[in-house]
Amino acid sequence: MRLDDLISIIPFKQKQGEGNPSLTSVENDHRKVKEGSLFICIKGYTVDGHDLAADAVKNGAAAIISEKPLNVDVPVVIVKNTAKAMAQLADQFYGHPTQKLTLIGVTGTNGKTTISHLIEKLFKDINQTTGLIGTMYTKIGSDISETKNTTPDSLTLQKTFHNMVEKGVETAVMEVSSHALEMGRVFGCDYDIAVFSNLTQDHLDYHGTMENYRYAKGLLFSRMGNTYPEGKPKYAVLNADDEASAVYERATAANVVTYGIHQAADVKAENIRITAQGSSFTLITPDESVDVSLPLIGKFNIYNCLAAIAVGLVSRIPLTQIIQSLKEIKGVSGRFERVYGGQDFTVLVDYSHTPDSLENALKTVNEFAEKKVYAIVGCGGDRDKTKRPLMAQVACEYSTNPIFTSDNPRSEDPEAILDDMTNGVLGKDYKRITDRKEAIYEVIKQAGPKDVILIAGKGHEDYQIIGKEVIHFDDREVAMEAIKEKLNSKQKEERV
Repeated sequence: MRLDDLISIIPFKQKQGEGNPSLTSVENDHRKVKEGSLFICIKGYTVDGHDLAADAVKNGAAAIISEKPLNVDVPVVIVKNTAKAMAQLADQFYGHPTQKLTLIGVTGTNGKTTISHLIEKLFKDINQTTGLIGTMYTKIGSDISETKNTTPDSLTLQKTFHNMVEKGVETAVMEVSSHALEMGRVFGCDYDIAVFSNLTQDHLDYHGTMENYRYAKGLLFSRMGNTYPEGKPKYAVLNADDEASAVYERATAANVVTYGIHQAADVKAENIRITAQGSSFTLITPDESVDVSLPLIGKFNIYNCLAAIAVGLVSRIPLTQIIQSLKEIKGVSGRFERVYGGQDFTVLVDYSHTPDSLENALKTVNEFAEKKVYAIVGCGGDRDKTKRPLMAQVACEYSTNPIFTSDNPRSEDPEAILDDMTNGVLGKDYKRITDRKEAIYEVIKQAGPKDVILIAGKGHEDYQIIGKEVIHFDDREVAMEAIKEKLNSKQKEERV
């Protein structure tokens, strides 16, 4: 594609320099630029791409997209906002890929990863080729690659969707973060179905207030378009039990389908029963009611399943097929994941890192726990400080043995983070063990038969960020090591 053809979609631009080069790629990282690339200057938190334009030209850039004139020997296209232009140009360059597949976006504070995986399984099980973009990885068919952000930037997204189309993907499911919506990373994405899980406190370090946070999530629904294309209706799937859904329903022109437990909803669960082995409930839809038993534990997972069921129904997947698919799910990595090495107590690793998700996890544990409930909880550094005392309060209220420890302290002093947590539970009983590995080992050493240990916060993550150093650390691995050490020690004692 030639430069002038590509930039024709951008209004009120200025062109500095002559030439209409043929473009081989579009890049926003000067290190990825090759001969014939279009380089887009993006202002980041620490680096301004405008300062790297000359380096991009040295690497072979044929043209530059900029917000100001530049002293380079290739054409420079000056636009008001390079980040927004990047989304438009990427969508154009890659041939509008999201218009060639069914795109499902999932947003909300908690549950995005699980809901995304449940939805993807529904479509895989009807023999569709699927794509998945989220916190854990990007998947195209059976090929898996790493992702750095829950929702990548617009250029990476459009390139990924192009690759999906090239490999025959029919339905793509993606997690959509509030940061991505606010920053415009998903500009150019043509969503067919948008799902809302819930809204609870998180990311206030970025959004400032819950009102701003709610607004950011709502952008997914307000941007679904204002028309009703024949043969391809759009749907907003909303949690009827969350007050924010009423705001999102007013904001969207899409067809609204609701799910829930307590309020009236199109897809509803009643007669809920939860055990350590799974959950069962009566599923009520506009057409029928059916008893359902699933291997996923907890009310929060029932919500996740209801969201997926609603998506399946509007996608015309038969209900019997939907239920069969969900019955086969074995859970999502790091989401209420059991660590079992033959011990007589339960160890669960969960990604719960907000007050609400921790409360949901611990409430679920309390529904089947027979004895002590240990909660190992930390809070990340350089993130929302206001939730730290709230996390501690939840741990103290819903566990018999709360333990506060480190969780990606980043540039902050781990002790200062723990001070923020413990300030919220003055006079309460808890333990404070700063080193996360030591905390896990100590709790597993103490645990008795039928006790339950919840290791919260990191879930699938296999690292700790301490200062600027990223070290390997996986809660599941550490817990298994501690379990084996305890069992080996017990066996030695029995032989003596």
